[in-house]
Amino acid sequence: MDIGLIMRIAGIGILVAVINQVLSKSGRDEHAMLVTVAGVVTVLLMLVREIAALFEAVRTAFGL
Repeated sequence: MDIGLIMRIAGIGILVAVINQVLSKSGRDEHAMLVTVAGVVTVLLMLVREIAALFEAVRTAFGL
């Protein structure tokens, strides 16, 4: 995992937080929750590749 991935996740978190606050203040709480869920799903999809690479490294290390 490189620093670029961590920076992208932090950027998505900041962007989602700002959009969430703007939507909450304007009375669109349902949209704010959808933006939050979309942000979480986006980050999880980014992490799936890293987790797959981790499992592959473990399999290679133990010869499975």
